[in-house]
Amino acid sequence: MQLVIVESPAKAKTIEKYLGSDYRVLASYGHVRDLPPKDGSVNPDEGFAMEWENYADKTKQLKAITDLAKTADRLILATDPDREGEAISWHVQEVLKNRKALPKDVQRVTFNAITKATVTEAMKHPRELDTDLIDAYRARRALDYLVGFTLSPVLWRKLPGAKSAGRVQSVALRLIVEREREIEAFRAQEYWSVAAQMEQDGTPFTARLTRWNGDKIDRLSIGDEATAMRAKADVEAGHFTVQSVETKPATRNPPPPFTTSTLQQEASRKLGFSADHTMRIAQSLYEDGAITYMRTDGVQMDSSAISAARLAIANRYDAGYVPDKPRHYTSKAKNAQEAHEAIRPTDFGKDRAGSGDHGRLYDLIWKRALASQMASARLERTTVELAEGTGRTALRATGQVVLFPGYLTLYEEGTDDSADEDARRLPRLRDGDAPAKKAVDAEQHFTQPPPRFSEASLVKRLEELGIGRPSTYASIIKTLKDRSYVRTEKNRFFAEESGRLVTAFLERFFERYVGYDFTAGLEDELDEVSGGRAEWQAVLEAFWKDFKPRTSEVMEQKPSEVTAELDKFLAPYLFPERADRADPRLCPNCGVGQLALRGGKFGAFVACSNYPECKYTRRFGQGGAAEDGAALENEILGNDPDTGLPIERKSGRFGPYVQLGDGKEAKRASIPKDIPELDLEWAIKLLSLPRTIGTHPETAEPILASIGRYGPYLQHAGKYARLTSTEEVFETGMNAAVVKLAEAAAGGGRPQRGAAREPLKVLGKHPRTEAEIKLMEGRYGAYVTDGETNATLPKSIEKDALTLEEAAQLIDARAAAAPAKPKKKAPAKKAAPKKAAAKAPAKAAAKKAPAKKAAPKAAKEA
Repeated sequence: MQLVIVESPAKAKTIEKYLGSDYRVLASYGHVRDLPPKDGSVNPDEGFAMEWENYADKTKQLKAITDLAKTADRLILATDPDREGEAISWHVQEVLKNRKALPKDVQRVTFNAITKATVTEAMKHPRELDTDLIDAYRARRALDYLVGFTLSPVLWRKLPGAKSAGRVQSVALRLIVEREREIEAFRAQEYWSVAAQMEQDGTPFTARLTRWNGDKIDRLSIGDEATAMRAKADVEAGHFTVQSVETKPATRNPPPPFTTSTLQQEASRKLGFSADHTMRIAQSLYEDGAITYMRTDGVQMDSSAISAARLAIANRYDAGYVPDKPRHYTSKAKNAQEAHEAIRPTDFGKDRAGSGDHGRLYDLIWKRALASQMASARLERTTVELAEGTGRTALRATGQVVLFPGYLTLYEEGTDDSADEDARRLPRLRDGDAPAKKAVDAEQHFTQPPPRFSEASLVKRLEELGIGRPSTYASIIKTLKDRSYVRTEKNRFFAEESGRLVTAFLERFFERYVGYDFTAGLEDELDEVSGGRAEWQAVLEAFWKDFKPRTSEVMEQKPSEVTAELDKFLAPYLFPERADRADPRLCPNCGVGQLALRGGKFGAFVACSNYPECKYTRRFGQGGAAEDGAALENEILGNDPDTGLPIERKSGRFGPYVQLGDGKEAKRASIPKDIPELDLEWAIKLLSLPRTIGTHPETAEPILASIGRYGPYLQHAGKYARLTSTEEVFETGMNAAVVKLAEAAAGGGRPQRGAAREPLKVLGKHPRTEAEIKLMEGRYGAYVTDGETNATLPKSIEKDALTLEEAAQLIDARAAAAPAKPKKKAPAKKAAPKKAAAKAPAKAAAKKAPAKKAAPKAAKEA
């Protein structure tokens, strides 16, 4: 028996179908062990020795692998063809070696696509584990551990409220924060544009003012309305004729097939997917055998794939769309490793795979890969100059004509910027023509700050700088969001003030280690290790000998000294110059003290130097603090209109809350997470809870709405119903409350145990058997059934997008794969028992009954 190890059960199931009966394929479910999250897991004093620990939730998988490995003749490690895949194989091998269950024959195979031909061919060419890739993995893992477990404690002690720092995560955060600073420092400049709406032979076009009073007009030349109106009047009064028409041929070549990075960028632009979502969908498509491996920065396709793409183009279009020679691409990205193919379909003849988001992403991959081998688009770019009689005022119109669309017929790459004005269509114009002038417009504009990063543009910038690897970008972005260092609005990143504070701390005290060049240089060194050109321990030693002393030096500083340095560093942000030239640090409360950054139990805040006489404080704005329950200082929101007592916002060990009054008589209420912005009105509402909605019409008992440990709820006669938001606590009326309570009493509308489930959807009759097909929700996910055969929906098909034909195919495939059911034998007719013998069987059964007790014991031993 030959044991094959892969990462995922879906991959295992697919591969086992391709191999013979002598093979068993098991999944490791990803990594099986890691460095335990405690000090000492990496020991720099002993050659960076690492202490590995098996994941607790992988016990079952490891036992299954170990048991089969003991009886296997050969172990085949078939994890993904990259550094992480090599590491998983190495970890499995080490675990089996430690358990003395490692077969004598151990081999490594890799394949770029999960198809029968690719897998069976890979099995014919096994190799040894790549020690260089394993060393590169160990170096990266040790680096990330050492940075996290050395730098994060410094943050916790010197910067209260900070959560963590990471080798690449912190650099990505710095990019977002620096863009925020650029936007804040930006000062908009007014400018005006003047354009004439013209028409020639029934075709409208726009011509912009480029020369006025003999002077060239640039974008910022006209800076006020009065000047713009004078220019507009001159254009309206002028009679313009065509002075020149310049036509230039242009060619647009198709972009290369997707890499991990470009797939994340394009899926963000065109489909609105996050990087994390894109990678999860791509993983499913890969495991279903629809696309090649999706973690790659190579842009080249296999020669057989190129031939298949060219054939598909010829079948789909005419011969003019197939270039004379196949296209070959090379990556321009820094640190590109082109050992793997670009992301492409495994079958170019298949233009659809999956449904919903799976289908949309596959369509994008298929079109991009096919377009990469199509003919270039041929364009004609035209520039028309128009002038009035004196030549002192001139207009210009630009546009283009697509002479042959080529690859644009199928695919056009998205951009983060607005459309190019040159792409507009122009009518045919000749020298001396005098197009009709329909209108003249003068428009006010303002220069715009640089745009905030989207996921696509952030990934692109990280790749340009050579920071991180494309396969890690999704997890980096997710970490920044989870730490509340950034937030996203309309798919753009905004730096939270906690993120700004952490970045300021790292820039001030660890400038080198959040430097773009240093981080990219470290990536180069790690790539040297993976290429066998550098020794991994030497790379770690060079990093550690400078990093460790620096962290020790910062750790020795007092928190007040750190805060004072940050106060200086952040002064332009915390205390910007005021329009009235007054001192920006002057306390607005006492008018005497100076404002400065201070450190508190729950993070940084701004306070008056006259404390405790002046208790003025201003939140630094610890991003996500309200969610984490870390209010910085007590804040008086106002006075209660009924009692006149002050209402304060406070923070306790269980989170932020509002308080009315003092002492034991004080009333308190927790602040829910979904309140957009706490003010006096909201505080009064929260303190008024529970709210009596009214009397139940059937029981005459009161119905109350309030907020408890598990969120907002309704209460009536000892029964409860859940509400979805804090607003519902104050807005739910009597009718809605009665309905919600009734639904909760009936089990929330869920079927009782043993009750027949209602279908999610009736899809229609099976096109071949006429049986009605229903979509159902089961214990383990959605499935389709025709009453006799149940078929689970694969990951790549979303239940909301499932079609009748897809459901029928799933049922047919499941029915064909199911073993034939043995026919039940007709029970033999028993002779009527005699009365005298009627008690004998009962006695025998009674004697045999105790034997059943042995079964649990045997099961336990097994």
